[in-house]
Amino acid sequence: MPESSSTPASLPPLTAQAQRLIELGVHELSGMSADELRAFAEEAGGTDSDTLLAVHPDRAPASALAPLLRRDDKPGFVVVDMPDVDRFAPVAPLALPDAPLYLVTGLDRGDHMSNWSPDEALPALTEEDRTPLLLSEGIHWVLQQPAILERNRCFMTIGSRLRKENGALDTRTPAIWISNGTGRDGRERRNAPKVGWCWWGNRHTWLGFASATGRRP
Repeated sequence: MPESSSTPASLPPLTAQAQRLIELGVHELSGMSADELRAFAEEAGGTDSDTLLAVHPDRAPASALAPLLRRDDKPGFVVVDMPDVDRFAPVAPLALPDAPLYLVTGLDRGDHMSNWSPDEALPALTEEDRTPLLLSEGIHWVLQQPAILERNRCFMTIGSRLRKENGALDTRTPAIWISNGTGRDGRERRNAPKVGWCWWGNRHTWLGFASATGRRP
């Protein structure tokens, strides 16, 4: 197990991130114009390379973003037993800016928490003054920096939780990793980016806990 977290390379400048989202059509699925997206990136600081540009999940849900992921020319996908993926939402104390676009700062993949359970990782992140990433933020990160998703170095996004009708939190927690092409994934999806889930109390040696230091409009 590594002693500290690892975050490969730097993110592209915000203006380049905006252009990437435009090329993928994210502005259209989120009901914005390309000019709106470009203007936001320019005003936010177009040369900043340590900040992620994110679209609010109400505008661009995980189910729409996941197929835009690519690895070995294979599109990303959501596992078949997660049809409710878009119902996973931020949970307190995590709060998103009330805006269609926002910035996520201080990203970390959380390698040092590999083989921890979400139940163990969350209080540790809180102690470090960090908040876990949302699933949609994790997908945005991989869209902009595909190298962040490595075999045996993938990550969970436990900022997104599903609250059941009785008020309790669902024990599934979202994660992004690389398919082995087994089971219901299908052999044709081997090496494809995969959005799936793990149990709140389970540990996985190949999953860290992605987090950030802040979010701002």
